[in-house]
Amino acid sequence: MDGHRFCLSFLISILVLIPLHSLAQLSPSESRILLQVQQLLEFPPSLEGWTNWTNFCYLPLSQSVQIVCSGNHITQLTIIGNKSSPFYSLKPTRGNFVVSQQSLSKAFSIDTFFAVLTKLSSLKMLSLVSLGLWGSLPPMITRFQSLEVLNMSSNFLYGEIPAGISSFRYLSSIVFSDNLLNGMVPHLSSIATLEEVDLSDNLLGPKFPSLGDKVVSIVLRNNTFQSEISLEFKTFNKLQRLDISSNKLVGLIPSALFSLPSIQYLNLAMNKLTGALPKNVSCSHGLGFVDLSRNLLTGRLPHCIGSNSSTLVVFYSWNCLASGSSKYQHPYFFCNNEALAVKPPTQNQDSEPRSKLGFMVSIAGGILVGGVAVVVVILVIFKRPEVRASAVNKFMKSKMGKNFSHISPNVITNTRHVSRGLGVLGLPPYHEFNLEEIEEATKNFDPANLMGHGSQGQLYKGFLRDGSPVVVRCLKLKQRHSSQRLLQKMEVISKIRHQHLIGILGHCIVMYKDHPNMSNTVFLVLEYVSNGKLRSHLTDQRKREMLKWPQRVAITVGVVRGIQFLHTGFSPGIFGNDLKIENILLDENLSAKVSGYNLPLPDRVSSEASSTGGEALDCLDSIKHSEKEDVYQLGVLLLEVITGKQVMSQNELNVLKLQLEESLIDTSKLQEATDPSMRGTCAHESLKTTVEITLNCLSKDPSQRPSIEDVLWNLQYSVQVQNGWTSSGKHSGNLGGKLSGYISTQL
Repeated sequence: MDGHRFCLSFLISILVLIPLHSLAQLSPSESRILLQVQQLLEFPPSLEGWTNWTNFCYLPLSQSVQIVCSGNHITQLTIIGNKSSPFYSLKPTRGNFVVSQQSLSKAFSIDTFFAVLTKLSSLKMLSLVSLGLWGSLPPMITRFQSLEVLNMSSNFLYGEIPAGISSFRYLSSIVFSDNLLNGMVPHLSSIATLEEVDLSDNLLGPKFPSLGDKVVSIVLRNNTFQSEISLEFKTFNKLQRLDISSNKLVGLIPSALFSLPSIQYLNLAMNKLTGALPKNVSCSHGLGFVDLSRNLLTGRLPHCIGSNSSTLVVFYSWNCLASGSSKYQHPYFFCNNEALAVKPPTQNQDSEPRSKLGFMVSIAGGILVGGVAVVVVILVIFKRPEVRASAVNKFMKSKMGKNFSHISPNVITNTRHVSRGLGVLGLPPYHEFNLEEIEEATKNFDPANLMGHGSQGQLYKGFLRDGSPVVVRCLKLKQRHSSQRLLQKMEVISKIRHQHLIGILGHCIVMYKDHPNMSNTVFLVLEYVSNGKLRSHLTDQRKREMLKWPQRVAITVGVVRGIQFLHTGFSPGIFGNDLKIENILLDENLSAKVSGYNLPLPDRVSSEASSTGGEALDCLDSIKHSEKEDVYQLGVLLLEVITGKQVMSQNELNVLKLQLEESLIDTSKLQEATDPSMRGTCAHESLKTTVEITLNCLSKDPSQRPSIEDVLWNLQYSVQVQNGWTSSGKHSGNLGGKLSGYISTQL
């Protein structure tokens, strides 16, 4: 009898320990809704395996899908796809605009999708990321009155954000980043529970949005806001992160921003902010990062910002400030003249861009449904490519080990989950490792894990504690440096994140304070790319056959976009990158990843202001020269991709260059100059455009070489022509539809 009682009590205790949501049995109606969602999303890979017999409340843990049930209802739905953000191209002689994107097909209806989805009336958390959703958000989205977290980032949503969202009573996090949304942001100040707002990388504006004073994180970067910074911020006592960079904000910077009691991160870069900051500005003790670069500021930095500090990183280059070296500042008259031309928009000016955008979106939507994907008209006119390139600016974890400790648990959990698959990166948050973790990952630097010696240190393959493969780069610095300076440089490195660059996942700094003769060591933990080098794909015959022209031109676009980010995403930019074809890796989708790019470590960078991310440069002419040198190396890389031949010497380069020049004179020889394994897969205009920009990159006179934007522009046009030609079935051979749509799905 005692044994039975023991077993019964044991079972009861086990049941008590099991979370209630894991005992849930989803209602048949909501199971059917999920199957409809699977169908409407056109059966994405993350939803493979869903059938009528799937028990959705008991799905295994996944980074891309998460379903939480309570009772017989779904309370949390997270779906993260693999459809990357759109890219845009324009060829002026064509007189039209074309977009190539990974959106869902023209049969997709966002109204139908939300009509089905809103039947999940108990949802508290909804995350639909990188799924290719396109269209204008319907008003029916406001039926989700129980929502606490709403994330629809990295899609193709356009039009205005429905005003009804301001009626949500429980919303704590709203994320619409990386879409095509335009127009005014609805008043969000009425949502008393709102703590996180991320509307970055859209076309929203021009008026600054109204937000509640309970927010903890505000990210509005890379939009079209043109007004003055709201004075409401002085009451935002819980605000920890404010990123309003890459807009056209004007007027003075409210000094209260720096002294907000909870502020940690403040990014005002790349606007048109004017004037001088008051000398008596005070800074919050928790402030760890300030970026004022690329504005029209004058005078001197206040003491609390300009003074050297081990706990505060400040970027302020390319203003007209008297602080620091003038090498990376404009002369005073530059800012003065520019400031005279900068005025806040009037009421009429506010409404004009909005009406134009609305008109263009309505046209674009009609064209898209008709079969021609083009909402790009909006972006070509209003979106700045250099700003787009700087969109990947994440403040995951500060160098001081701070975090946003006061954000509610729901917001923290959601942010952590989505960041692992968010947008085009798919990288976990940047992490500061300790030496024990590095040794564990590499098995104490086991020689069996040594991958080689690069120009920037030894490379070891390793595995993190969650099983993720990584590459650990060991860098012994040539001379000793202060911890402050090293941390400042690591702050810059932590921002180098782009879909076409090898991702830096974190770092570990080892300083030998008790041994002055021993150099400091930096361990960088890098993303592991499994599909090998582009070089091997051009030399290995089996792999070579896989790289037809559509794949090759798509790869080159990826490389150039990665380099453009290095050039324009930092001040004054990261140049002098080692762009050999051996340093281009391909992932499982044949998407390019640039490795070996110039890391802004102390032995290689200037000591000015800790705000510059480039190599030590004596003057602006040197910067320009370094940019043109990168363009030249891109030309060599393009030459090898087109011909399939290795360039081992200057003589070989000259011979191949001459062959391409002759092929442009007699265009009937153009196909003959290419790699034989890809002949018959090239649209003539696509190949001709690529050859032309390649030869321009290889100009002996650096001043005659194109800018990185020009290179990208021409290559994207080449992509568009090739994509249209392939889709039309004009290519020769028996490839059928295998290549159709390849470029749009890769980019």
